[in-house]
Amino acid sequence: MTRSFTLIAGAVFAAGLAACAATTPQQALTDKPAPLNPPPTKLTGYLAPGALDGAALLGPPPAPDSLRGQADRAHYEETRALQGTPRWSQAIADNDLWGGGALKQYSCKLGVSIDERQTPSTLRVLHRIELDVRTIGTPPKNLYNRPRPLIGDDKPVCIPREDWMKTNASYPSGHSMTGWAWALILAELAPAKADAMLSIGKSVGDSRAICGVHYISDIEAGRTLAAAMVAKLHGDPQFQRDMAKARGEMARAKAAPASCS
Repeated sequence: MTRSFTLIAGAVFAAGLAACAATTPQQALTDKPAPLNPPPTKLTGYLAPGALDGAALLGPPPAPDSLRGQADRAHYEETRALQGTPRWSQAIADNDLWGGGALKQYSCKLGVSIDERQTPSTLRVLHRIELDVRTIGTPPKNLYNRPRPLIGDDKPVCIPREDWMKTNASYPSGHSMTGWAWALILAELAPAKADAMLSIGKSVGDSRAICGVHYISDIEAGRTLAAAMVAKLHGDPQFQRDMAKARGEMARAKAAPASCS
């Protein structure tokens, strides 16, 4: 792992833990949206462009006037009423995969802090997989170019409306891909905690619909593509070596994040 990434990633995660430790669990999930950007890195993903044909695997999203398309839209309309609820606040936390968001949830349920000090190889695997999500998920996004559900109305969403949302397509959901891929990998590294890992991964995806930035079918497509991507990764020798190191870390690591209690 590059030194710049490890220092920054560790600092970002530690800052998130420290901030949460100073609050109650209810205060930790505020309505302030978290940053979207991952830690800077010189790492690359494991997979080369074209390693998996996501567009062919998924096929197009539901047409707006189809039964599935109508159900997608109805779910978006119904979940706008969740603004201000605990589930809405959880969706805001899930929006930030890195600093005190989804990564912290996985750590707390594992009972092991995923950070540079205890588990650098595990952190490296997760970061490289997040980069693979972009490599594999971007081509179907660009091909199908499905508008996000929030485009064209002014209903509440859990993150600020920004211009990039008008051009960054909705299908498949990249957050859902990342959350599910991380869950599958962590379930493999810690089989006794598989149920908890998969539950968090599902929640991260579901939160994208609660948030109003993706349709349900975008999330389902993200999970499908994540599962295919993880299967593909198991044929990569570097991934296998990194996973072997990560297994050793998980077996040795003992301390849970301080703020989880």
